[in-house]
Amino acid sequence: MHMADALLSPAVGATMWGVSAGAIACGSARLRRRRDDRLAPLMGVLGGFLFAAQMINFSIPGTGSSGHLTGGLLLAILLGPAAAFLTIASVLVVQAFFFADGGLLALGCNIFNLGVIPAFLVYPFFYRSLIGADPGRWRGGAVTLSSALIAMQLGALCVVLQTAASGVCALPVGRFLLLMLPIHLAIGVVEGVVTLAVVSFLQKARPELVAGRGAPAAGSSRPVLAAFFACALVTAGGLSHFASEKPDGLEWSVAKASGQASRQVPGQGVAAALGMLQHKTSLFADYRIAPAASTAVPSTVGAPATSGAPVAAGGSGGGAGFSGVVGIVVTLLLVVGAAMLLRRGNRGVAPEA
Repeated sequence: MHMADALLSPAVGATMWGVSAGAIACGSARLRRRRDDRLAPLMGVLGGFLFAAQMINFSIPGTGSSGHLTGGLLLAILLGPAAAFLTIASVLVVQAFFFADGGLLALGCNIFNLGVIPAFLVYPFFYRSLIGADPGRWRGGAVTLSSALIAMQLGALCVVLQTAASGVCALPVGRFLLLMLPIHLAIGVVEGVVTLAVVSFLQKARPELVAGRGAPAAGSSRPVLAAFFACALVTAGGLSHFASEKPDGLEWSVAKASGQASRQVPGQGVAAALGMLQHKTSLFADYRIAPAASTAVPSTVGAPATSGAPVAAGGSGGGAGFSGVVGIVVTLLLVVGAAMLLRRGNRGVAPEA
């Protein structure tokens, strides 16, 4: 569900940049008040894990489309909303600048749709209000699954609204909406099942991680960090080669609604300037090692951008596994560094629920 610049007007893109910047400031202030030395490493490792998980696009049977996990609700359950949001935002920044996954003009939209909605809206107002202190097996499962579905549907709805408000694409809004919501309902089911499976496992193996504290109990940090980091490396370094190369839910919906597989990037103005900047910073565009001689700026962007999958794992450039591992390390360092900077001068308060 990573939007590309081709779907947005500069006004909408700038507005959503402002909204997301405000959310980052709010999340940073809340995280700065938390006192837990183990939170920063956990945020970093979970950020790397989320980066790797988003490389794996799975096919949606009978549609010709694919999807990938967003992980917003899962991270909110494990880290608390503020830490989860800042981790997700960091992942999206790394994806946009180094992997050309989502546009730079669209970065504010992507942070809002994939970060603000699950962490600051769905988690506190739906998940936390319904899950209770000691939910039973069926209630916990129903709340987790429905929360993941709601987060996915709200994100998809916002993509449609942001695209419609921009008015730069000749997309029939009604048809676009009728394509986006059902396909992301299917993706949301997978997201919900995976979230429920991980949370259920951790409730048995490390219940303190799911208690809203956002960090394991003393003495148990290293096994948890090692397990998530190992899963991230295996996912990016190995499983990414088997990711579906079918268009993701947003790309598929845009193509079906517009009747074309790609959209032209505006030839001038803000979008063009940001496209040039992204071309210079994206050393691993499409999750591959770009040939050294490749200097041409692409004239089109897939609708919406890249699918988030290592589309060239076996094609020109290659190196999906290597680029994925690099992404994990960069994300981990960025998240841990940001979290440690925020903790400077921290007086500490009770852990965030």
